[in-house]
Amino acid sequence: MPITLPNDLPAFDILSNEGVMVMSPGRAATQDIRPLRIGLLNLMPKKIQTENQFARLIGATPLQIDFQLIRMSDHESRNTAADHMAAFYRRFCEVEATGEKFDGLIITGAPVEHLPFEEVTYWDELKRVFDWTQTHVHSTFGVCWGGMAMAWHFNRLPKHILQEKAFGCFRHRNLAPASPYLRGFSDDVLVPVSRWTEVSQADVDARSGLKTLIASDQVGPCLIEDAAHRALYVFNHFEYDSTTLKDEYDRDVAAGKPIDVPVNYYPDDDPSQAPMNRWRSHAHLLYGNWINEIYQTTYFDLNRIGEA
Repeated sequence: MPITLPNDLPAFDILSNEGVMVMSPGRAATQDIRPLRIGLLNLMPKKIQTENQFARLIGATPLQIDFQLIRMSDHESRNTAADHMAAFYRRFCEVEATGEKFDGLIITGAPVEHLPFEEVTYWDELKRVFDWTQTHVHSTFGVCWGGMAMAWHFNRLPKHILQEKAFGCFRHRNLAPASPYLRGFSDDVLVPVSRWTEVSQADVDARSGLKTLIASDQVGPCLIEDAAHRALYVFNHFEYDSTTLKDEYDRDVAAGKPIDVPVNYYPDDDPSQAPMNRWRSHAHLLYGNWINEIYQTTYFDLNRIGEA
């Protein structure tokens, strides 16, 4: 939550430049408060696990959140019970038809990263989702493949296939400590990574509307801001539980698939030991900062979302 300080107090500018949430008394006096409407477009096979991961982070702020679960209209889940989907999810076509608006939308990753975007079965509808966000969502957060897909749609930012899977916990650099999305972040950040694709910093630099906020020398850009489309793209997994990488590793070992021990994850890189979560605090910071930035900038009247 922001701190209210007089505009002419020296600390106002100093703290603002450091990324601290500062609000003038005049602005504070005119603020109205209501629950924030945050949607989750869940493209992951294990819907319930993904719901829990994001709800845990979104629900950790002092603000009241109205959390809505959304699915693609014609893509049926094979890993989640039909009664769960019917009880808790709405198809995007139904949401679109109502004309309702959202303060924020999270678009998850999906296990289709080996395919060209245009070959994904629900690509045409997903493009509709991306365009819909520009008139019906105040801020969108694309995660992993969802972020790559959105960056491709709006900026033609290509993804590149890796020769081997980026898998483990990698050190990242905070490149924009004054960004409102990185308030409280350390200079050095450990982030879980699990993907077969990447975007290159050279491609990001060639697109003037994109700004890299967090990056790794080993696995490339992690968090990108696309201000023109009111979007963030994160290609790694702050939301992961402590054992998510372990579950992926154990699954592939049991299936006889070639898989390396996740980098810098188990103590002494020993899979017989329990992994330690060293990214949880930054996960809460990132999503809490996103929610607070939405709170600071969204309209009180939901109907005005999408105005120029």
